[in-house]
Amino acid sequence: MKRREFWFIVGSQFLYGNEVLNTVEARAREMAEKLSESLPYPLIYKVTAKTSAEISETVKNANFDDNCCGIITWCHTFSPSKMWINGLASLQKPYCHLATQYNKEIPNEEIDMDFMNLNQAAHGDREHGFIAARLRIPRKVIAGHWQDKSVSDRLSSWMRTAVGASISRNLKVMRFGDNMREVAVTEGDKVEAQAKLGWQVNTWAVGDLVKEMELVSESEIDSLVSTYLESYDLATDNIGAVRYQAREEIAIKRMLDRESCLAFSNTFQDLYGMKQLPGLASQHLMSLGYGYGGEGDWKVAAMTAIMKAMGENGNGASAFMEDYTYHLADGERYSLGAHMLEVCPSLASDRPRIETHHLGIGMNKEDPARLVFEGKAGDAIVVSLVDMGGRLRLIVQDIVCVKPIMPMPNLPVARVMWEAMPDLERGVECWIIAGGAHHTVLSYDVSAEQMRDFASIMGIEFVHITKATTPEKLEDELFIKDLAWKLR
Repeated sequence: MKRREFWFIVGSQFLYGNEVLNTVEARAREMAEKLSESLPYPLIYKVTAKTSAEISETVKNANFDDNCCGIITWCHTFSPSKMWINGLASLQKPYCHLATQYNKEIPNEEIDMDFMNLNQAAHGDREHGFIAARLRIPRKVIAGHWQDKSVSDRLSSWMRTAVGASISRNLKVMRFGDNMREVAVTEGDKVEAQAKLGWQVNTWAVGDLVKEMELVSESEIDSLVSTYLESYDLATDNIGAVRYQAREEIAIKRMLDRESCLAFSNTFQDLYGMKQLPGLASQHLMSLGYGYGGEGDWKVAAMTAIMKAMGENGNGASAFMEDYTYHLADGERYSLGAHMLEVCPSLASDRPRIETHHLGIGMNKEDPARLVFEGKAGDAIVVSLVDMGGRLRLIVQDIVCVKPIMPMPNLPVARVMWEAMPDLERGVECWIIAGGAHHTVLSYDVSAEQMRDFASIMGIEFVHITKATTPEKLEDELFIKDLAWKLR
């Protein structure tokens, strides 16, 4: 999309007369303009809707406008909700109800019935809220004064989620080869994924990639290696391995861009004609905003791309991750996340190093170059999308990342260490009970609230493991969810 924007639709009616309606429109325009100054995407005032026809026409235009990523509604005055039924019933874009009012305080000396008739958002928003609840339409409700930073922050967060939903509905994933043999959780129903999430997931032969690699020129490789050295420290004498990774990256990117794909997957079990498993190549592509999934995991590849786009500046600190091993010492209970090669440097606490080491798994190829670094400390989440057969489940767990408590000098991979909520043991139990995968997206930028909103927009199940979650409560929650989703 060339321009991403959100439409501001304000509800009213003819009952109050033109003077009031003119005031409502002027205030709505002012609010949209001022809010846009603190939002990541512009909020465009569209209409003060007074009839069902106006609402339906505006919603129809929003549905077919590629630039519109969602609508934000507000009822300055009293807008009878029956007039919203046809429009909301046909809405196909993400929907946020901003429950606010123009004035911040009640003016003691000025308040009279004229003021009450003009400033009755408390009345109008409740009427408006009912009809969405009655129609069972997924929406985000944000309450508070429109000039409060907390409101603009929450609107910003929801906007980024809505942009993620827009990207999802047009996302194409390129698979090089199939899934790792005999692995269950990386499998899934691609037809269901496209129907619910919009993902087009298809496969390309590894041989096609090899042919593309043969077309890459030495000057192109020189240029990309120079780019590497601007961002990363060279800590290997094997420059040939680095150049080979550059060749792989250039070829993969060409194929992705040619097919308009934003994510890709591969597997170390299928490297026909290739000398190295893409390591540095995959990592640098992720730093550019592409999604990646190892062992053929197309679901995590797509979610990585979406969550990166939902982060700060449209490419936040989100990355493909895998749970590897635990530290179970008394008083020190941590998970260690890593992967053979492919963790995005957006998670790095310091400048990553380019190193070359033996892989020790796969098809006995050449030693691949990769970025090695430690992840930064801070609050984060890990996210897993799994196919439960008949529905998709999005699992989110709150975590606290820490500086790795040991240097691990003989572990030549990017790694992140974290404390899982509510604690390691119960956190692992809850994750397993929910069916969470070993592959996740780890994000410092995207919040659990955003992922809940994403699940609501896309119409999929959401499970959140927090500090307050217990295995017993989660089992009860999942039992009820299972019944509810079978009835849908």
